[in-house]
Amino acid sequence: MKLALFDLDNTLLACDSDYEWAQYLINIGILDRAEHEARNDEFFEQYKAGTLDIYEFLEFQLAPLARYPRTQLDQWHEEFMRARILPSITSAARALVASHRDAGHECMIITATNAFVTAPIAREFGVPTLIATEIEESDGRFTGRPRGLPSFREGKVRRLEEWLAARGGWPAVSESWFYSDSANDLPLLDRVDHPVAVDPDARLLAIAKERDWPLLHLHGSA
Repeated sequence: MKLALFDLDNTLLACDSDYEWAQYLINIGILDRAEHEARNDEFFEQYKAGTLDIYEFLEFQLAPLARYPRTQLDQWHEEFMRARILPSITSAARALVASHRDAGHECMIITATNAFVTAPIAREFGVPTLIATEIEESDGRFTGRPRGLPSFREGKVRRLEEWLAARGGWPAVSESWFYSDSANDLPLLDRVDHPVAVDPDARLLAIAKERDWPLLHLHGSA
């Protein structure tokens, strides 16, 4: 198996879908701006700085999903895709995924963002396999709590290894790529054959230059 792994936020997307989802809910009046906007910005800065407590963030980010039925959430997400996500997908990002898919590689998006937000985005890219932070459900509604291990930092490696376990494990992978923008993804970047820094943050850029990793820019063209 040749395995092509893609981070999502600020890698395949020219935005952070978690952050944009919260901002979308604020802008349509579902979340209180005064209460949520500053907190959303604070968590985003912590993520970029590498200091984010993923469980504290998920408690904040997933809570609104528990307040509304799935039909309403899906309706909002359709508009969110049109307004916020599709304009953030460049032709270069689509071409990168297509190049691996056309080569017969197993393609996967692996992201810390929750599966409700990201599953439709993975489908938009034509990527059949998604590892994302899962959300607990009860009687068809989200509870606002994560289910299982969040796919964040070392959690991405562990979740990927769980997926690989049913397919022969790492020995079954003859070649692997991982594309990411963030130093938070160093555990998985260090694990693959071909780590690629995509429009990297300052910390990852310094490491990529030191280790002579390829640099890729996807967000310069729509």
